[in-house]
Amino acid sequence: MAYLAPIHRPSSVRHALKLKLLDPDEECLVLAKANRIEIWTAAPEGNRLEMRHSKAIFGTVSMLAKIRPMGAKTDHLLIGTIRFQYFTVFWDPESQQLETSQQFSDGSEKHMRESQSRDLCMVDPTGRYLVLELFEGVLNLIKILKPRKGRGDYLDKAEQIRITELKVRASTFLYTETKQPKIAFLYEEEEGKCLRLSTYRLVDDKMQSASFDPRKDRENDIGELCPGASHLIPVPKGEGSQKRYIVRNERVVKAQLGGVIVVGETKMTYLDDESKAVVEFAMEEAAIFVAWERYDDLRYLLADLYHNLHMLTIRVDGADVMGIDVRKLGQVTKANVMVNMGDGVFYIGSHECDSMIVRIDPESEAMEPVQYMDNVAPILDFAVMDMGNREGGAAQANEYSSGQARLVTASGAFEGGSLRSVRSGVGLGDVGVLADLEDIREVFALQSNEECPSDDALIVSLPTETRIFTFDPEGNIEEVDSFRGLALDHHTLLAMNLANDLILQVTDTGAALLGRGPAFVAAQWLPPEGHLITAASANEGHVLLSTNGLTLVSLDVQQGLEEVAVQTLSNNDQIACIHVPGQIPGIGIAGFWKSGSISILDLTNLEVIQSEELRRKNDASIPRAIALTQVLPEAISGPSLFVAMEDGIVLTFNVDKSDYSLSGRKSVVLGTQQARFHVLLRDDGLFNVFATCEHPSLIYGSEGRIVYSAVTAQDAVCVCSFDSQAFPESIVVATSNQLKISQIDTERRTHVSTLPMGETIRRIAYSPAERLFGIGGIKRRLFKGEEIVTCSFSLVEDVKLGGIGEPYVLGQEYGAELIECVIRADLPIKHGDFLPAERFIVGTSLIYEENESLQENDVRGRIMVFAVDSNKTPHLVGQMLLKGACRKLAVLNGQIIAALTKTVVIFDYEETTEKFAEFTKLATYRTSTCPIDLAVEKTDKGNIIAVADLMKSLSLLEYTPGSGGLQGQLTEVARHQQAFWATAVANIEENLYLETDQDGNLIVLRRNPEGVTLTDRKRLEVISEMNLGEMVNKIQTIDVEPTPNAMVNPKAFLATTEGSIYLFSLIAPSAQDLLMRLQTRMAQTIITLGGLDFNTYRSFKNTERETTEPFRFVDGELIERFLDLDEEVQKEICKGLGPSVEDVRNLVEELKRH
Repeated sequence: MAYLAPIHRPSSVRHALKLKLLDPDEECLVLAKANRIEIWTAAPEGNRLEMRHSKAIFGTVSMLAKIRPMGAKTDHLLIGTIRFQYFTVFWDPESQQLETSQQFSDGSEKHMRESQSRDLCMVDPTGRYLVLELFEGVLNLIKILKPRKGRGDYLDKAEQIRITELKVRASTFLYTETKQPKIAFLYEEEEGKCLRLSTYRLVDDKMQSASFDPRKDRENDIGELCPGASHLIPVPKGEGSQKRYIVRNERVVKAQLGGVIVVGETKMTYLDDESKAVVEFAMEEAAIFVAWERYDDLRYLLADLYHNLHMLTIRVDGADVMGIDVRKLGQVTKANVMVNMGDGVFYIGSHECDSMIVRIDPESEAMEPVQYMDNVAPILDFAVMDMGNREGGAAQANEYSSGQARLVTASGAFEGGSLRSVRSGVGLGDVGVLADLEDIREVFALQSNEECPSDDALIVSLPTETRIFTFDPEGNIEEVDSFRGLALDHHTLLAMNLANDLILQVTDTGAALLGRGPAFVAAQWLPPEGHLITAASANEGHVLLSTNGLTLVSLDVQQGLEEVAVQTLSNNDQIACIHVPGQIPGIGIAGFWKSGSISILDLTNLEVIQSEELRRKNDASIPRAIALTQVLPEAISGPSLFVAMEDGIVLTFNVDKSDYSLSGRKSVVLGTQQARFHVLLRDDGLFNVFATCEHPSLIYGSEGRIVYSAVTAQDAVCVCSFDSQAFPESIVVATSNQLKISQIDTERRTHVSTLPMGETIRRIAYSPAERLFGIGGIKRRLFKGEEIVTCSFSLVEDVKLGGIGEPYVLGQEYGAELIECVIRADLPIKHGDFLPAERFIVGTSLIYEENESLQENDVRGRIMVFAVDSNKTPHLVGQMLLKGACRKLAVLNGQIIAALTKTVVIFDYEETTEKFAEFTKLATYRTSTCPIDLAVEKTDKGNIIAVADLMKSLSLLEYTPGSGGLQGQLTEVARHQQAFWATAVANIEENLYLETDQDGNLIVLRRNPEGVTLTDRKRLEVISEMNLGEMVNKIQTIDVEPTPNAMVNPKAFLATTEGSIYLFSLIAPSAQDLLMRLQTRMAQTIITLGGLDFNTYRSFKNTERETTEPFRFVDGELIERFLDLDEEVQKEICKGLGPSVEDVRNLVEELKRH
């Protein structure tokens, strides 16, 4: 049984829309990214946007549209999915959530051919009609009605209208002054040989839907358009001096505003649909336009395929259209959709590059980038660079979504191509190193006086001394010998600023309140003779101390450190840890060694308010650190109590401020040793908790729940907040040998570092020995209107992702050549030390039309083997010319497996010198259509090669080496019998294979070599299947040792065309029933936008077969939503499930971290 968890959410922007969704007076931007809807609003500073709200739905978004129901104060959003489900949503200001207004579906997709272009939704300019263009020759007309009393429905039942225009490239509503909307179609005729534009009225004089009869209802029908035309731009009617007028009996009919522009590659055509006049404009330079957006009534932005942004301007004389001008503004990202945000600011959403926001000056039309938004889509290939610190026992950590895995992706295409280092976690960026110090115990930030606006002193506590560093506003740092009377000859346990310009210092020999001088010591408390202070914690009201680990002492700060209570432990118990919360006066918390419990104490008398036993079953762990702070907003939760146990577990409790009772216990494993807590203030008044341990983590609140996320600082010992003028909103990090100033994120993010390549990185392979990547790139450029494509193989170092050495350029020997695949392997050599050497193997396809020699010898591809020299430059060792393009490569026992156009071939590789190698064909196998991917499984019983076919799914081949002069054989031993348009395959376990297809389906296939009959042994059985909704481009297997009690065992990463990254795991047999029942209960309980059904969303679907629900597959994204639910809903889900709510919370937390 399989488990799939998201690592990186989709980042490709397919649809974008501007509307007044949140507020009647404020416009926002709505983005659709695969199955997520994001709402972005203007940030307080500048023209930047920030995400206000994000929501996942049970469907992949295919369209967005803006609707304003009659009487509504805000716009509604229409959302459509690829399964022909549609619904409208609105923003509820009370719940601050999107709510569903109306929903409907179209069940005719099984009987109709889908439209040539993507699904399209159009709303006429009056807002009365909605048209869905989903199938060839069919329009779905929906009237937008006035909502009835008692019912919120405002969309009428869809009416299907047949049209004769089948292959429609583009369509749009036109501006009209009548109540009968006009619609225009740009369509192909005679199999694309002729392109025409036609217009109709949507309804007749009786306001009934028109018949769209081309002989009676077609008002305009013009041809001689640019064959490459792809877009229609409706032009509004003129206002004022540009208002349309009619001149009767005019000899020459003039084109006026209010028509439509046909956007072509070589010419623009303007049609005035009322006068039927046409204006043409021939472009000076051809361009392939991919998106457009309105600038104003007479100017429109056009984005082309080569990242250029153009301004189209309509030249007018009053209301008459005199011509069209198109001029280039500059380079932007490759646009998929553009949105005018107002005031010259435009959002450009991209599928292949980073999305961006640009500002265009209305006078000079100068363009200025304002903001970039990371997009790693489409991921063509990727490599797993490391799996975090997994030496020794650390391999048991088994974490995947907390930042322990770093992936390097080949993202984007052509000019937007790049390498992306993707890592999920809390980023910690070093600003500078203060000093090289060892054995730092604590660090504290102080303000030298009340007038100081920020921190300007840093206290560094060492085992036998304390050192002071001061900071001036310019950032100059100085170590001083004295500061406000602090004792520097002792280990400092605590230092903090208090009211009235006082500083509290606690050392192992005493506590002191220090004033401004000259006497400095305003109050002092000393422990009894023979006692040392072993722990201390304080707030503005009290100081709680532990002396000799046996006695608790409470001091009143307001009374000059007056001793208000003392308590000595009995029964041989000892104090393990203490904590005084900074925001809750009058209480302290102590943890105890012997009992393994904690007690909340009244600091005025040290009496116990609440006590909690922490140990469960035979556990003997001890609490070693405590933090009580407000992590979640007070409106939804009280303070949270964190207790770090000696065995690496962190316990979490909800605290009731009325009686300090504890509830909602959860446990999370951070490592094998105790963590230390450091409370950090956030900008919003809440707090984060930094836990330093083997795997440092930041504990923070997000979307109403507590999140644990790995921090990219594996060697941190202790930290503190540090907000100085020169280093605002920073933290000080002490490691085992350094003291650093760093910047930390407030919550987990996907950290993406980018190396722009300016070319398509089609394939990537990682060499751990050389510590570099081998990449195959495809670069294109325009030269005098001609597109020139070149390919190369180059190397990139693995830390900064910087290019090294000289690339090996292809196409010089045999003409045009494309890189198809790149792998890294250890190959046998017969020179030097005769040990296997690391090599990069590249497969290519040759474009041989212009090369007579290649045509004569039927050469269509080659295999090249590269070594890396001392200058980190690839050099060719050997090559093999092939009679087919080399689509995929793999290595089995030092022999090279090549998937050619219709054949799988095994070659023996013999490298005799550093510059020569020989290939010998050993065996071949003819595939059904075209092999797409390869996976090799080495077993004791044989060597199995999995071949994913373009149309015929998966075949397993067994290689039998030749003997006695006979050639080796590739024999098919098993096959998946169903049609399946494969995209990738991987061997995830012995006799288990994961395969994906172009429809976004995932299937797990099992081979049964011990089957009773031959049919059983030769048939691959589907044991798990689901629909992801995104096409997977690459599967990369991983080998991670799970913990003995782990519920899931990670097996592979998956990367998609939409920029998503998922982790595929196999579920332990003991957890299968529980997770399946939990998924079923959650799918029944959770109501998502549109009321979409989870089982339908994740059910298998392709052109041959469709199911009603996923089969033996658990969706980790759904399971993780359990943590976002109210406690009452959690209890409802857990009824009859078996485990308690606390156990399920802990289970899901653990799954989310792994």
